[in-house]
Amino acid sequence: MTVEPLNRSLEQELNALLRGASLECLVCGEFVLHLPQGGIFCPECGSGLDTNVAAEPARQDVSRSGGR
Repeated sequence: MTVEPLNRSLEQELNALLRGASLECLVCGEFVLHLPQGGIFCPECGSGLDTNVAAEPARQDVSRSGGR
């Protein structure tokens, strides 16, 4: 008997996270918090997922804004 590798797609990982089957942040691997409004937030790296809005970066890089 051989061990078969398990490859999961990003879509499968996101669906597992949204339905609560996974509690692992897809960015840093730490535990996520499920917010009362339905979103998901990682306190370690700051990434988040809100099911009611379009996706956008969690943080903006201030050093690249050109504000010299």
